[in-house]
Amino acid sequence: MPTSVIVHHARIPWWTSTHSSPRGVAGNEHSLLTSRLAMTKVLAVANQKGGVAKTTTVASIGAALAAMDLSVLVVDLDPQGSLTFSLGHDPDLITTSVHEVLLGEADIVDALVSTEDGVTLLPATIDLAGAEALLLMRPGREYALKRALATVAQDYDVILLDCPPSLGVLTLNGLTAADEVAVPLQCETLAHRGVGQLLRTVTEVQQITNPDLRLLGVIPTLYDARTTHSRDVLADVSDRYDLPVLSPPIPRTVRFAEASASGASVMAGRKNKGSQAYRELSDNLWQHWDAGKPLVTLEATV
Repeated sequence: MPTSVIVHHARIPWWTSTHSSPRGVAGNEHSLLTSRLAMTKVLAVANQKGGVAKTTTVASIGAALAAMDLSVLVVDLDPQGSLTFSLGHDPDLITTSVHEVLLGEADIVDALVSTEDGVTLLPATIDLAGAEALLLMRPGREYALKRALATVAQDYDVILLDCPPSLGVLTLNGLTAADEVAVPLQCETLAHRGVGQLLRTVTEVQQITNPDLRLLGVIPTLYDARTTHSRDVLADVSDRYDLPVLSPPIPRTVRFAEASASGASVMAGRKNKGSQAYRELSDNLWQHWDAGKPLVTLEATV
């Protein structure tokens, strides 16, 4: 698991500035915001590769934790608004969203909406696509989401961040606001392409804007237990990047697509292998966060 280190003469990422160092003023802000978020677990779900079930993972884990009587906030950081749509809200009809919150044009409480899955949603609209350019011109841009979440964190046990399929300012905001990051990875050939770049970005975030960020591990998705290929892909990723693979793997099932089209997570319908896997994964995560138990990984279950 990556640890926070200071690297001298390191390459300076494109998104950093003199306002972005964990030292000085920005460092004080980081410490203050982190203390406000201390009682809430914030997990970013990130992978710049699309089609790896990031949105499904956030929606399903959120719903499963809510079913455990936990207070859960999910944040849609993708301009496509897939999480917003999959939880029953039409992005085209949203008047106040994460876009306005990040730019300081609205308070986060005015943008939050409820869902049938029992989670609270900070929705996204296509306007968010323009936020990246606007945020780039602002000092402290990496902390915009963290500042907003700090004002409502006391109301939630868990906050889940659905990062967009890119490594731009929006994903940077998610990683800066998070305690931990999990990487959903489809169990298919070439699925790991780009994982190394994401891990480098995580390391840079640890060095510059969020030294407390921890890499939780890989969430295996689109898993086909009938083939050895899926197991081989996971073994390759685990060996190549020295990452824990969280248990259980999420199986491939048509139920996920059906759930998204219905405006609710897969947890809201009839029991199926996909929802059961996410329930077990959510319990695995909560036992780790709440009771300090070691995460159950695929290696540990073999």
